[in-house]
Amino acid sequence: MTSSSDIAPVLQASALTRRYGRKTALDAVDMSVSGAGVLALLGPNGAGKTTFVQTALGLVRPSSGALHVFGAKPGDRAIKTRIGVMMQDTDLAHTLTGRELLELFASYYPNPANLDALIERCALTDFIKRRYGQLSGGQKRRIQFALSLVGQPDLLFLDEPTTGLDIEARRALWAIVRDVAAQGTLVVLTTHYLEEADALADRVVVLQSGRIIADDTADGLRTRMGGAVISCVTSLSDEALNALPGLIAMTRSGRKVRVQVSDSVAFLKALLNADPALSDLSVAQPTLEDAFEALTGQSEPEGA
Repeated sequence: MTSSSDIAPVLQASALTRRYGRKTALDAVDMSVSGAGVLALLGPNGAGKTTFVQTALGLVRPSSGALHVFGAKPGDRAIKTRIGVMMQDTDLAHTLTGRELLELFASYYPNPANLDALIERCALTDFIKRRYGQLSGGQKRRIQFALSLVGQPDLLFLDEPTTGLDIEARRALWAIVRDVAAQGTLVVLTTHYLEEADALADRVVVLQSGRIIADDTADGLRTRMGGAVISCVTSLSDEALNALPGLIAMTRSGRKVRVQVSDSVAFLKALLNADPALSDLSVAQPTLEDAFEALTGQSEPEGA
């Protein structure tokens, strides 16, 4: 994902604010995204992720500030055919087959994808001739994903795309997303699977209470967090562990403890002195989930 100033931004938000009565869903958000790649929007429930996507699609108007897509106002007819969308909640005609849905959506675009190639690419062949209403939840999501690609978009919004998919189907979708981004599309991904954001995103933006609290690569967020994650089985109480130097966060399951620390050496020395009999000790680098928890106080995003 490029940030070069000589390339017009695909998305440009300036003091973007959206209020619903007394609730502020987006609070003076500034963001500029240029070029291709995968942008992950993360945040707890109510952080503003879905409102941002809806505003970019022209479904919601800003209360103040501005958001431009390809330099135009969201919803402009001139840019609609450049955008693909897969929303978390999608209702499609149950009596149409998957093939008929693809043909219908292809008719909306000036340069649609080859449908036979798209069906093969998204592994839809086994059920593409079945009525949409007869499909399983995972099969419906795969049809919805293919529909988001049928217009060969320059900008693709994926809202919780792998919900309901098994591991194999999820990894297959990841491979397609990487390929689409490599071919020049900007993919905007919202997901509560932090592993998914870690695997796909070139850039991660974390929203909380309508504001951007972090904007970096996944590696950058982990590096900024620093320290280490230590797991062990110990008889020490929570109070005793909290008294040790450099503890950032702690979770416990019985006697099994997992802690984030700012200085692993200092913490380990103090831990071993306090409990020489501890066992099952492991030390690892922070994950994106650890960084997210440190930023937001929550272990993972809760939906979109």
